[in-house]
Amino acid sequence: MAVLEIRKYPKKVLKEKTLPVKEFNSELQKLIDDMIETMYAAPGVGLAANQVGVSKQVVVIDVSIMEENVPLIVLVNPKIVYTEGETAFEEGCLSVPGYTTVIKRAEKVRVEGFDRYGKPLEIEGAGLLSRAIQHEVDHINGILLIDRIGRLKKELFKKRYKLAEK
Repeated sequence: MAVLEIRKYPKKVLKEKTLPVKEFNSELQKLIDDMIETMYAAPGVGLAANQVGVSKQVVVIDVSIMEENVPLIVLVNPKIVYTEGETAFEEGCLSVPGYTTVIKRAEKVRVEGFDRYGKPLEIEGAGLLSRAIQHEVDHINGILLIDRIGRLKKELFKKRYKLAEK
C-alpha cells in the first residue's frame, strides 16, 4: 500500500465527472487499498478516486472516529437513490485544505453501488455518515465543496485562495 498525492483545488481532475468502474480486478483492489491508507494518513473521513488523480467512481469513507459501530465503507459506482430532511453543518475537504464552510445537505440518504469485489450493496446513513456519502459522491460528479456555497462566499474564497498562493 502507498500514500497517494491528494490533488488540491484548482486541479482540473477535481472538476471532471468520473467514469464507472467496469472491472473489479487487482488494479482496483490496489487503488482502494492505497486510497484507504491515504485517507487515514491525511487524516480524513472520506476520499474519492479523483482526489488522487484517478477518474473512477470509487470512494472510501470511515466516520468511526465520530460515529460508533460504522465500519469502513468502500463504495464503487455509488448513486444516491433517496434523501430525507435537510441539515446545515460545517465541512472541510482534503482537496481544499484550510477551508471550512457551512453546507446544507440531506439529513439522511440511501446509496446504492457495489463493494470492492463487485457485490451490490445499499447503505442508509444519517448524521456524519450521510454528510460524508454526499460529499464523496459530489467529488466523483466533479462537484467541490466550494460549488455548494453562495456567490459572495465563493468570491471571498477565490480572493483568499489567490492571496495564500502568493
